[in-house]
Amino acid sequence: MRRVAVALTTAALLAMGVITAPLAQAAPPGPAATPDFTPAPVTWGPCTDIRLAAANAQCGFVTVPLDYAQPKGAVVQLAVSRVKHTVPTAQYQGVMLVNPGGPGGSGLVFSLLAGAVPNAAGASYDWIGFDPRGVGSSKPALSCSAGYAGYDRPYYIPDTAKDEAAWLKKSAAYTATCAAKGKALLQHLTTVDSAKDMDSIRRALGQKQINYYGFSYGTYLGSVYATLYPQNVRRMVLDGNVDPRGIWEQDNYNQDVAFEKTISVFFGWVAKYDSIYHLGTTEAAVEKVYYDQYRKLRTAPAGGKIGSSEWNDIFLQAGYYVFGWESIATAFSNWVNKADATGLVNLYGAPPFDDNGYAIYLGVECTDATWSSYPEFRKENAELYSEAPFETWPNGWFNAPCTFWPAKASAPVEIDGSKAPPLLLIDETLDAATPYSGSLELRKRFPKSSLIEGVGGTTHAGSLSGVACTDGTVASYLATGVTPERVAGNRSDKQCAPVPQPVPTALTSATTMAQSGAAKSSVAPGVAMRVVQG
Repeated sequence: MRRVAVALTTAALLAMGVITAPLAQAAPPGPAATPDFTPAPVTWGPCTDIRLAAANAQCGFVTVPLDYAQPKGAVVQLAVSRVKHTVPTAQYQGVMLVNPGGPGGSGLVFSLLAGAVPNAAGASYDWIGFDPRGVGSSKPALSCSAGYAGYDRPYYIPDTAKDEAAWLKKSAAYTATCAAKGKALLQHLTTVDSAKDMDSIRRALGQKQINYYGFSYGTYLGSVYATLYPQNVRRMVLDGNVDPRGIWEQDNYNQDVAFEKTISVFFGWVAKYDSIYHLGTTEAAVEKVYYDQYRKLRTAPAGGKIGSSEWNDIFLQAGYYVFGWESIATAFSNWVNKADATGLVNLYGAPPFDDNGYAIYLGVECTDATWSSYPEFRKENAELYSEAPFETWPNGWFNAPCTFWPAKASAPVEIDGSKAPPLLLIDETLDAATPYSGSLELRKRFPKSSLIEGVGGTTHAGSLSGVACTDGTVASYLATGVTPERVAGNRSDKQCAPVPQPVPTALTSATTMAQSGAAKSSVAPGVAMRVVQG
């Protein structure tokens, strides 16, 4: 959802020869049959990322058309990494592409994910990480305004004309900067473009089919690929499934409602451990403290930095994952009971922020489908706010640039998995970023596939984080291609325990809180602390 993250000027892009064509209109969604384009094989070399280098991974680029309708025109370069299989050749099962979500998440380091699969089931694949077009180490990498998300921003809730005007001004300025810096790239950032890029990566690797592991937004990318290229899919794991019916405006509204529930679960957990956190013995009491501080910080930022908007952003992480609950609750307690803002500052992070993720997030979601104009968008958010106050306006302003984005929107792909092989779908019952109803819908559209449900859990895209039932099923599927037996009805096919809530024994240390804050901008394969959008 709300993620904030090296800007290249248009002149620099032209000088590099990466973008040479004028702004073009988006091609309608469709298969990427481009007989006039054949990607060159990857020239592998050493990786500069220390984690990849330590694993002896290889890195390189796949050059693809900026516009697949003009295969001999301008090009972009996709950064790719590879960790090769370690089994005998006879047991080799092909390549496994991974996307961590976003849109806008860097996936280069996710070639390390093999080690998180139990029973060495990942060892028979070549794991391929890649940065989608515009992201990370791919060329060009788009950034619009590194100062967009800083300390003490305007109040999210537009209950005054001043605050609403401030957010509209920020949104318009960001959009204008993206228009100036993005130029031709901005019109070619759709999920269909990235699905075509995945097929180019397949061909550059000399593979007849791919295997794929997608988290959050990566599930939508995977489902689009499986719709356009079902014959090229061998196995696919989709964790935290995007509802294809709501791309993207309605899906964001659905998130707002779902986050209202998950943050309540977190407040209830804090109340359960009141002997440690001293913030209230009931969910309602803790919630009241949260909103009292939210209003207070509007005019008196914690530590002079953490205003109400930053406060909300910190707590949003608790709605995504259980992994950071102890750090967030400790920072909450220290601020309320000791007026110590250190933990809050550590969790929020320090400017300047990496803007690349946000720029690509908008570049994809604003052009995958049309959005309402601002007056209608405001009306929808204002009505939803009474039902879901925690995240409605924060999420609304995060997406507001889509109401006047400078690139033309296309129509979303009609997801159809009728020709796809069996996929393995995963979700937790109370996943807020990609509500569970989306997984049920995807299960309907992929009739050979099976769904694992983490019953009662609130963690988003949390597979390969230590739950034996879920992770063991993933390992079995990757080893054999066999999914859990599909049952009748609109429900999950296998039920597992969710990622467990933590059991605190004391306040979290300052060092751990600082590490937890740093984790928001890093990637740790095998751990589901991923700042992603569904």
